[in-house]
Amino acid sequence: MPVIIPKGLPAEEELRRERIFTMSEARAISQDIRPLKIAIVNLMPLKEVTELQLLRRLSNTPLQIDIDLIKTESYQSKNTDHLHLEKFYKTFSEIKNDPYDAFIITGAPVENMEFEEVAYWEELTSIFDYVKEHVFSTMFICWAAQAALYYYYGIPKCSRKEKILGVYEYELLKSTALAKGFDDKFYVPQSRFTYNRAEDLAKVDKLHVLAADDETGVHLAATEDHRLVFVSGHWEYDHDTLHLEYLRDQAKGKPTQPPLNYYENGDPNGPIRSNWRAHGNLFFANWLNYCVYQETPYDITKIVGWGSM
Repeated sequence: MPVIIPKGLPAEEELRRERIFTMSEARAISQDIRPLKIAIVNLMPLKEVTELQLLRRLSNTPLQIDIDLIKTESYQSKNTDHLHLEKFYKTFSEIKNDPYDAFIITGAPVENMEFEEVAYWEELTSIFDYVKEHVFSTMFICWAAQAALYYYYGIPKCSRKEKILGVYEYELLKSTALAKGFDDKFYVPQSRFTYNRAEDLAKVDKLHVLAADDETGVHLAATEDHRLVFVSGHWEYDHDTLHLEYLRDQAKGKPTQPPLNYYENGDPNGPIRSNWRAHGNLFFANWLNYCVYQETPYDITKIVGWGSM
């Protein structure tokens, strides 16, 4: 089933080449079906890349999805053409009274700053407050997951001197609809300096740690009802995303080590072996199907905020 996207979005051409069914808003309105209304708060610098990655993952279900792209007002992106943002993105002020079936809030390269020092922290916390009342299920990715855990539950982030960069192996610690159909072990790209400790999340009764290890901390956590889903890694990443990030760090003179468990024989000049995309597609499909579509009200105006429960 199609993903409904703004007319003319650059990602549309590539999605069609990959045989991913997209649909215009005008055509969607003519159908007697309610699409899932989903917003992506895109905090990543290369916004067009992130758009395409997430739309690929969201397309792998039989569900029709209507996407809104959201930008910050308190901080202007320096790495994406402002004309692209003006044409395809909305601001939080424009949607702050609207209900959504789901939200995705991406990571951002600000993890070495204190949360309160981030230029758009006040705006982001307003979004965190908003999703409590107006959104059925919200997924926080990477830094956004750490920020939300800090804001909602006071859970601190921990720092490492060396970057967590590579593809890491995990096992499920608890059965969950989010991982239905997963193999015993699965792999996820990680790219960050900071992490959350499982023991800190375990102190909060409402939170369940679903995947973690001592080296990278918590990878996946959620509330029992899946109204909040926290993901430290990047199942949305493309085959070469970590490679391109490594090259950018090298060009800037940063002492970044080659991504672990990523290149054949550990050689950055050798081929890349990606082993996370199948589970990534399954994870997003599970979230949309079991945690959003099967639970959210058909009448979207009847969504009851979890902050009121």
